[in-house]
This record gives sequence, structure tokens and C-alpha cells, in this order.
Amino acid sequence: MQPMQAALQVTTQSLDDGAVAAVSESAGNALAASNDLDMLQLILHASLPVQLVMLLLLLASIASWVIIFRKKKVLDRALQEADDFEEKFWSGADLGKLYDSAQRNADGGMEAIFEAGLREFNKSRRRGLEDARLQLEAAQRAMRATSSREIDDLERNLEFLANVGSISPYIGLFGTVWGIMISFQGLANVKEATIATVAPGISEALIATAMGLFAAIPAVWAYNRYATRVERVAVKYEAFQEEFSSILQRQAE
Repeated sequence: MQPMQAALQVTTQSLDDGAVAAVSESAGNALAASNDLDMLQLILHASLPVQLVMLLLLLASIASWVIIFRKKKVLDRALQEADDFEEKFWSGADLGKLYDSAQRNADGGMEAIFEAGLREFNKSRRRGLEDARLQLEAAQRAMRATSSREIDDLERNLEFLANVGSISPYIGLFGTVWGIMISFQGLANVKEATIATVAPGISEALIATAMGLFAAIPAVWAYNRYATRVERVAVKYEAFQEEFSSILQRQAE
């Protein structure tokens, strides 16, 4: 009898262990399935105002990424052209040849500043201005005006990135607040509110906040980075204007 009872106990224990393992596995699978977020379904089942908010954030994100890629190319080219022109300028090249080349190219940047300054300087001398100070001031005014236009072109659309970075989280928060209000309003007719009835509506609402952050973070990063690079270009332009002014002053005297 004792061997048979022992065998039955072992069999019963193994069955219990198998049942527990099966239950644990099924519970784990159910938990994993419930944790998988179907973003598309959450967006499609959201209320119309929340969907409009998410559409607005999506368009803002796409526009900011287009500006980010374009602005990178523009700033890279501006820095490279400034370095190349400085190398040619300080290599001892003839100013007349550089001026003719700048007039033909008309690419902008530091070359345009040089061309504007030397053109105004030569005009002042042809008009018969004998005062070296007036000749230099005319050239400096032309260089400052050209430099301001060049910097303004480089800063174009940076304001849009700043606005997307600062406003998008609030737009997403508005969508979230609206979605939560709709969810709680729907619970007014439910006698027993449980997590299962509240969670889907809140999840749909929080998607708007997530999209707001998704649009804002790259825009803020790009704005800070590109604003710093524009400042570097502006410093290069200002330094060149001072150095070129010194050369023109020696020529005027």
C-alpha cells in the first residue's frame, strides 16, 4: 500500500506542477498581449478633437524634419565656403582677381561681404573722396549690410523650429486633457467603473502628449544646434570685416 500511495502522490504533484506551469504560461502570454500597444488602433479610436490635435502635431513634426535636413546643408555649405574664401584671401592672392571672381560667382557668404566692401571702397575713390576715413566708413557700411542679409538668410526658419519645440508639448497636453474629459464623461453612465473601462480612454488621450514630445524634442535640439552654428558663422564674418577694414585703411592712407 505504501508504494502505491507514494506513486499516487508523485503523480498528483507532477500534475499539479504541470497545471501551475500551464496557468503561469497562459497568464504570462495574456499579460504580454495586453502590454503590447497598438498605436494605430489607439489613434483611430480617439475622439475627433484628439485626432485633429495629433494630425497637427504630425504635420509640424514633418515640417520641422524637412527644415532640419535643409538647414544642415545650408550651414555646412556656409561654413565650408567661409573657410575656403579665407584660405584664398590670406594666401596672398591679388585683391582685384578675388574681386572679379566674387562678381562672377555671386554665391554669397564671406565672398559677398568682401565684394560689397571693395566695390563701395572703389566707388568712394572714384567719386573723388579724399578723406580716408569716409572711404573706410562707406566700405564698412556696405559690409555690415551684406553681412546682416547673409545672417538673416541663415537664420530663416529657425523661428519655426523654436515654435514647434515650445508649443508642441502644450498642444499634446491639450489633446490629452480633452481625451481624458471625454473618457470620464463616458463613465457617467457606468455604474461600476473599473480599470478595464478607464484605461483604454486614458491610453488614447496620452498618445497626444507622446506625439507632442515626439515633435518637440528634435525641434528643440536642432534649434539650439543650428543657432550655435549661425553664431559661429556670424563671428567669422565679423572677424573678416575687421581684418579687411584694416587692409582698406592702409590702402586709403
